[in-house]
Amino acid sequence: MTTTATETIDSFHRGQFQVIQPLGQGHRSGMDAMLLASLVASEKPCRVADLGAGAGAAGMAVASRLELAEVLLVERSALMVQFATRSLALAANDRFGNRISVLEADVALTGRARVAAGLADDSFDHVIMNPPFNDASDRKTPDALKAEAHAMTDGLFDIWIKMACAIARPGGQLSLIARPESIAEIISACGRRFGGIEITPLHPRTGENAVRILVTAIKQNRARLTLRAPLIVHEEKTHKFAGVVDDMNNGRAAYHRNR
Repeated sequence: MTTTATETIDSFHRGQFQVIQPLGQGHRSGMDAMLLASLVASEKPCRVADLGAGAGAAGMAVASRLELAEVLLVERSALMVQFATRSLALAANDRFGNRISVLEADVALTGRARVAAGLADDSFDHVIMNPPFNDASDRKTPDALKAEAHAMTDGLFDIWIKMACAIARPGGQLSLIARPESIAEIISACGRRFGGIEITPLHPRTGENAVRILVTAIKQNRARLTLRAPLIVHEEKTHKFAGVVDDMNNGRAAYHRNR
């Protein structure tokens, strides 16, 4: 990690790519973004939209691992768009930089406004997202940009998943990472838009409660929900990542759907 007074250059996938991120303001990506990226599995060319991309870590992780993926980073904060654009210009990212583009747009856009912004109907094979996860009543941060990135509002999942459904092609995959308490809202927002929902709880260690869930679903699919076996993040009584999680976190493996 390289640091200045206002930003850092952070390496991911064991140095395979780098992301410029702000210090003291906005959202900083880490393991959540890498696990989210691992949900995209494809051996053929695919188009991926990363909604609320921030500085672009998750979308870049997809492009870093999948040589045939084209990624659109969608972010409404002009400042974070600048970080994403500058990150793509880093020499460390040359091998995939031409397969990623950045769009300044609000996930809440609908209809003609959404299309005019550059988010056409039925145009992506995968849509990934890491929506704000803190309840609005949680402890507030003095940083407005960080608060916006972290604070959940009523109907948030419905807004984000509605966008995902509009831009995903039929049969396209929605992937997201969230807190376990959001399960009901996510299932409700998927409604008849996405089916075949698969939910995997992430537990820090055996015997500890889940702290995150990984969710995938398929547009216009009618299969029933599956609650998958949990993933244990750390080996017992250590901070060392379990093998499968370490592979997902470092771009060595995708987390495939069961069906």
